Amino acid sequence: MPLRVKLLGYFLVFGAIILVVLWVFQSFFLKPLYTVSKSMKVDKGASRISRAVAYNKNVWATVDNVASEYTLSVYLYDLSGGAPKKTRECSYENPAIQLNLDDADVLEYYEKTVDSGGKTSFVDHNDAEDAARRRIEILKQSMASADSVQAAVRQAKADNNESLVYTYIITRSDGRQSFLIITSSITPLNTTLEVIKNQMLLVSVVFVLLSVIFSVYASHRIAKPIAKTNRAAKELAKKNYDISFSAKGYREVVELNRTLEYAKTELAATEKLQRELIANISHDLRTPLTMITGYGEVMRDLPGENTPENIQIIIDEATRLSTLVNDLLDLSKLQSGALQAEKKVFCLTDSVRAIFDRYAKLVEQDGFDIEFNGAEDVYIDADELRISQVIYNLVNNAVNHAGEDKTVILTQRVKDKRVRIEVTDHGEGIPADKLPYIWDRYYKVDKEHRRGVIGSGLGLSIVKSILDAHNARYGVRSAIGKGSTFWFEIEAVSVKKHKKGT
Repeated sequence: MPLRVKLLGYFLVFGAIILVVLWVFQSFFLKPLYTVSKSMKVDKGASRISRAVAYNKNVWATVDNVASEYTLSVYLYDLSGGAPKKTRECSYENPAIQLNLDDADVLEYYEKTVDSGGKTSFVDHNDAEDAARRRIEILKQSMASADSVQAAVRQAKADNNESLVYTYIITRSDGRQSFLIITSSITPLNTTLEVIKNQMLLVSVVFVLLSVIFSVYASHRIAKPIAKTNRAAKELAKKNYDISFSAKGYREVVELNRTLEYAKTELAATEKLQRELIANISHDLRTPLTMITGYGEVMRDLPGENTPENIQIIIDEATRLSTLVNDLLDLSKLQSGALQAEKKVFCLTDSVRAIFDRYAKLVEQDGFDIEFNGAEDVYIDADELRISQVIYNLVNNAVNHAGEDKTVILTQRVKDKRVRIEVTDHGEGIPADKLPYIWDRYYKVDKEHRRGVIGSGLGLSIVKSILDAHNARYGVRSAIGKGSTFWFEIEAVSVKKHKKGT
């Protein structure tokens, strides 16, 4: 499923959850929460009035202020006769409270208060018919129409009137006892709830429309840069390197496009280098094949050309061809992980000396000066064949770029239980901007194909793969016109440890 459709669905589901929560809150929790809030306010006001009555201080002013502030009705009766007198000592009737308080009700409240120890509170469910009669009387007195009267009757019957009632038997500071009744209406809520429900229906319709509009817009806005990046990535898969990853919108998309832009640059460079490698390999393969074919035809067609010299040329070219193919196979196996290192403890110094013996003929015939500086025998735990291949390739690379003095120096040093091998030539050097690329599989600093040199041109890639497999450190220092020094470091094994192991 497309991201845009999923996001649209998520936004719509989120909107539906909000609507459900609002409806559940309005249907089940609005009235209880309102009742609790109202009870806290009435309790606070009742406490202030009861204290004023108890201390017999500013009773009338306190009743008037508190009752109007908290929408209360207050009734104060004298208890000098042992029961509430019919004549109220003080009263404040709020017109918003629909409570028909007759003598029977007062006596019932008094008895409840006595049973509760002098203080109680409860909810009184008022008679809807009594409330209706009160409304009708008010409407009749105001000369209202018959339709208004009937509407008032229907509304009163529909309302489930409830009032909070707080009662106190108070001993005042002058010794008298009084009976205090404080009431406040917490209903009718039915009318209010009906209004809220109608508003909720309207709000729900508007909310759904806005949710759909916002969801469509937001999902399109979020998915658009990803879709644009996806289209560009498909073009990149088709090797279209002119494509640009420029989609924006949020940080992750920007970072993804930067990564893909970098990948595009690297892929383009890799493909270019790969084409160069194919051209180079084709040239390197074609040259010895041409030489072998040419000398073979000469020996076949011309009498007297079947000489040891011509045969040696064919053998040398076949060896060159075999070396190139073997290097390609080794590089492929090393980089794919198919060629695993077979480690064992061996003398690295002896391996270096054996490699130098292979260059004896080169030193003798071509005047090369190949030096080895190593004061002690060093043992390491590694793949002897592969490490020897590393040293051979580094020396071979130095010979190919030795310069006019034809000097190659191999130095062996041990420091902090690690052996460091350095191979130095005094050749033309490597430009600083090309140093990071010389280990790449498809990179070649020298674009010219020179004959008469040893190696296939893949030596440094093989060196890098072998040293990576041994977790060894390696690098190069170079200066134009002064030469280059290739080095690597690997952990050394002490002689005692070596002898104990054998």
